[in-house]
Amino acid sequence: MPNTIVLNSTNIIGNDNNTLVYNFPSSVNFDNHSIAVESVSINYSWFNISAALNNNSFTYSWWNTTANAWVTYTLVIEDGLYELADINARLQFEMVKNGHYLINSLGQNVYYVELVVNATRFAFQLNTFPLPTSAQFAPGVSNPTTGTGTGFIDWKTPVADAKAGTSAWNGFPANNYNSVVTFPATNKFYKVMGFAANFASPQNNSNLNYSALSTTSPIIQENTNVFLSMSNIDNIYSNPTSIIHNLVVSGRFGGTILDRPNNLAYNKLIKGQYNQLRVQILGSNYQPLKVNDPDIVIVLVIDKN
Repeated sequence: MPNTIVLNSTNIIGNDNNTLVYNFPSSVNFDNHSIAVESVSINYSWFNISAALNNNSFTYSWWNTTANAWVTYTLVIEDGLYELADINARLQFEMVKNGHYLINSLGQNVYYVELVVNATRFAFQLNTFPLPTSAQFAPGVSNPTTGTGTGFIDWKTPVADAKAGTSAWNGFPANNYNSVVTFPATNKFYKVMGFAANFASPQNNSNLNYSALSTTSPIIQENTNVFLSMSNIDNIYSNPTSIIHNLVVSGRFGGTILDRPNNLAYNKLIKGQYNQLRVQILGSNYQPLKVNDPDIVIVLVIDKN
C-alpha cells in the first residue's frame, strides 16, 4: 500500500530555501521500494537578474562637453525579477541620475537610449537616438537642472517625477552623436538581451536613429525549468541520476506554481537503510536554485514493488 510523505517549510535547511530534508522517526529498510512525486506547490520567487547569475550589468557611453571626451557608465542592476520594460525603467533611472536626458514642453523626460520588445520579430530591440546640438534645441525643451543627485528613493520611483536632485547637464555636443551601448562578454547580460558578446552600438554622427535586434533568442529567465533532485534514487536514464521531477515556470512572479502529475512516475529507491530523504531544487543548469519564498509543499508517495 502506498505511503505519503509531506515536505514543507519546516523541512528546509540552509539559507536559500532549495534543500528539504525529511527525517524518518527511525531508520527504515528499503529493499524493493519506489518513490514518486504526487504534487508540488511552490511560489515563483527566484530572480532572473542577479550578481549570482552574473547577468546584471552593461555599459553606455555619453559625450561630456565639459571634459571634451566620452565617459563610460556601468549600470549594475539590483538583484530581482525583471521584464525588459523593468530593465528599461532601470536604465532611464540611471540616466536621470546622470543628467542624460532632456525635458519636453509637456514636462516629460526624453531619453536617447531605450530597450524594447519587438513582438513581431520575437526579439529584443535596442534603439539609440542622436542628441540634438544647441542649434537644434526645440522650443519648449529644457535640460536637467544642476543638483546633487539626492532626490531619489530607488529606481522604481517613476522617473518622470524624479527630477529634483538630478546631476548637472553635460551640455550640448557640437555635432550629433548617439550614445554607445555595450553588452560586455564579462557577464551574461548579452544573453539576456540575445545579442552577441561584446556588442557595441555605433556612435553614428549622421543625425540618424539606430536600431538593432537580438540575433539569438533572449534568455530573460534562464531558469524556466526547475528540477527536483532526490537522494537515494538511481534514475539510470537521467543525467544527473538523482532527477525525479521537473517543474515548468508559469504565471507571474510571486504566483503559485502547482504541479500535480496525472500519472505517478515511480523511481526505484536504492536498496538500503535510511534515516532521511533529501530533496533539492535545481535550476536549468542543475545547480541549486536560490528560492526566495520558503512556502513550499512537496508530496511524495512511496510504494513497495
